[in-house]
Amino acid sequence: MMSLTFVAALAAIIPLIFIFYYTISKGITYLNVDFFIAMPKPVGEPGGGMANAIVGTLILIGIGGVIGIPVGIMTGTYLSEFGHNKFGYVVRFLTDVLSGIPSIVVGVVAYTMVVMPMKHFSAIAGGIALGILMIPTITRTTEEMIKLVPQTLREAGLALGIPKWKTTLAIVLKSAWKGIATGVLLGLSRAAGETAPLLFTALGNRFWSTNIGQPIASLTVYIYDYAKSPFEDWNQQAWTAALVLILLISLLSLLFRIITRSKYKTN
Repeated sequence: MMSLTFVAALAAIIPLIFIFYYTISKGITYLNVDFFIAMPKPVGEPGGGMANAIVGTLILIGIGGVIGIPVGIMTGTYLSEFGHNKFGYVVRFLTDVLSGIPSIVVGVVAYTMVVMPMKHFSAIAGGIALGILMIPTITRTTEEMIKLVPQTLREAGLALGIPKWKTTLAIVLKSAWKGIATGVLLGLSRAAGETAPLLFTALGNRFWSTNIGQPIASLTVYIYDYAKSPFEDWNQQAWTAALVLILLISLLSLLFRIITRSKYKTN
């Protein structure tokens, strides 16, 4: 059984290893300083970079995080601590349904509810779509992590005369912080790799723009556009953009690990 579990664990990470290897081998060619600080070149001109797309991706993830992280954590907390009723079961069921909805459908909904009233594409619409996609992942992870907190901690807080809401905030959430942070990371990682919702909301931008009320560039949309283009130079830059996106997610993961580890040691 130990051998079988080892083989299963190895089989789980082999695809990741191949993805890393293939993306690095294809994308390392254009990975230089210009790729991070230069703007895209016009069609037919080699070189250039994706500085606008990198900044745009960070802005979109930031907007999505502002929307999705607090909603997901609070919903997960409610479901775990107070959601043992019909309303909680409905919320839990709808959260599971939301996690299975294709991202392009979320993009269409955001287009209808945000883009059409505003009458133009924008980073705000893209961030809202990404925030909606984050919510189910963060909610379910938060709920499960809080359930792992020993019941004795809750009872100890209540025995000291601490109100339940304060026990939940000061003791339960604090104890489950490490697992919740992992759920937040999963939500951010999923949002960072989405393309379909952004085609209907943020659209894209060939120029430098940090205005959240206007169309904005993103790495995933550039990957989509460059990968299907007939130009070899753009195809290679698409691989480099994919590599940068993987590195960005890896950096986020590393930062979360460092933050949660230091907080855990402090506690």
